Amino acid sequence: METLLQAIVIGVVQGLTEFLPISSSAHLILLPRLLGWDDAFLLSPVFMVMLHLGTLLALLIYFWRELWRYAWAGLAVLRTRRIGDDPDRRLAVLLAASVIPGALVGLALEEFIDSFFREQLLVVCGLLVVGALLLFGAERVARHTRRMDELRLRDALVIGLAQALALFPGISRSGITIAAGLALGLQRPAAARFAFLMGTPIIAGAGLWKMRELLDGSAGAFDVTVLAAGMLAAAVAGLLAIWGLLAFLRRFSTDVFGLYRIGFAILAAGLLLSR
Repeated sequence: METLLQAIVIGVVQGLTEFLPISSSAHLILLPRLLGWDDAFLLSPVFMVMLHLGTLLALLIYFWRELWRYAWAGLAVLRTRRIGDDPDRRLAVLLAASVIPGALVGLALEEFIDSFFREQLLVVCGLLVVGALLLFGAERVARHTRRMDELRLRDALVIGLAQALALFPGISRSGITIAAGLALGLQRPAAARFAFLMGTPIIAGAGLWKMRELLDGSAGAFDVTVLAAGMLAAAVAGLLAIWGLLAFLRRFSTDVFGLYRIGFAILAAGLLLSR
């Protein structure tokens, strides 16, 4: 029962922090250690990535109309090899292009990231602060004038390169992509919406890739109920986080998340050093 409750708590944390720009990977690495939780499966990269499939479900539920429309538009581009003046086809191509940098970096650095940052906890705290500074900087140069349909291929590739940096725990996928969108002049809700849409194939790909370790047994023994509970908690919390963040950014800046990141990094580093 204790492991089940821990899985649910970690799932809720994953769901909230995947979409709020405060770094889900940093929280999933640091919080269990700070709370003294030591279940090997709950601390494993496999469990964390499977929780991402819970947040993927949240994305599919919230954005299903847009994702369906862009999927059909993308197939139309492949079939006709034309984009034309269709805004859906254009955005489908931009979303596809934005995924490439993160996918390549993820395949190249997966093993290093899975091992190094789970031991270098103070480095993760430092990256939380770096991510906060990037958000602060983006807000200071942002013009908040461009809509999502005004993005160009160059913009999509820049945001995609930024997403690749989110593989380092503490940077935050939503945080770095929102910051890149703001720096390119996007309105805050548009930057967040594009960040969520472009994250969908990355999250799906990472989850399916890690699923092979569950299927072939290399992840070790695990409780299906525990895994399902964590994924469901992540999905529900993720839905609330998407809705809440998009509503919040219509009125307020991302500065509060930067301040939270710095505060959490200082608290976590202090507790780690005191031990």
